[in-house]
Amino acid sequence: MLLAIDVGNTNIVLGVIDGNTQVISGRLSTNIDLTDQEYAMKLSAFLNLHQVQGIDDAIIASVVPALNGTLKRAVKIVTGATALIVGPGIKTGLSIKIDDPAQLGADMVVGAVAAKEKYPLPAIIFDLGTATTASVLDKNGAFLGAIITTGVKTSLKALTAGTALLPQIDLTAPKNVIGTNSIDSMKSGAVIGTACMLDGFIDRIEKELGEQASVIVTGGLGTAIAKNCTHSIIIDNDLLIDGLRIIYEKNK
Repeated sequence: MLLAIDVGNTNIVLGVIDGNTQVISGRLSTNIDLTDQEYAMKLSAFLNLHQVQGIDDAIIASVVPALNGTLKRAVKIVTGATALIVGPGIKTGLSIKIDDPAQLGADMVVGAVAAKEKYPLPAIIFDLGTATTASVLDKNGAFLGAIITTGVKTSLKALTAGTALLPQIDLTAPKNVIGTNSIDSMKSGAVIGTACMLDGFIDRIEKELGEQASVIVTGGLGTAIAKNCTHSIIIDNDLLIDGLRIIYEKNK
């Protein structure tokens, strides 16, 4: 079985894959201060919790370079496998047409690889996490470029930190766009506002492409936001884990 690890700025997503099937998944908090042994204990606890044995190999995609070596050593301690790190020199099958392909984050590479295999092209992939990103694939599966903006929770943290009276809120959509109290007004701004932003991006990207695209949303906040968009959107919370599996198969 394959252990797939997607390292984000806030969370580390874990997936155990048997063949082409993801059998379990989970999340850890990202913490660059933990040692390889501390992460090894967390990985061991995760695998033991789900009674998983027989991890043969591992693959890691990370937007936190400081953790690459730490997690690779942790995986070695727990499973004995030497994890593959998504980065320069790794076969992805993806044609990257941005100015400097080396600047493209591993998360965007992995998501694009999965979308290229799973969905009709062209495609727009939104990943809603610490940052909100959009990746664009043309009809031939080439990576044309991206959009990066502030994530929903990141914006809310800045808002509540800079205001005396606005509270922390959960990210669920209000009943109405027009809020009649502070909490519903903030929910409208965060959830409906982000959904409107995605809708606007879709319209403009499709105009530049000159054709309609498959739209995929992933990431921790993807479901809450996508449900409030006006466009038809595919919610795929396993997109990056699937991408890691595909890249592993190209390199094993």
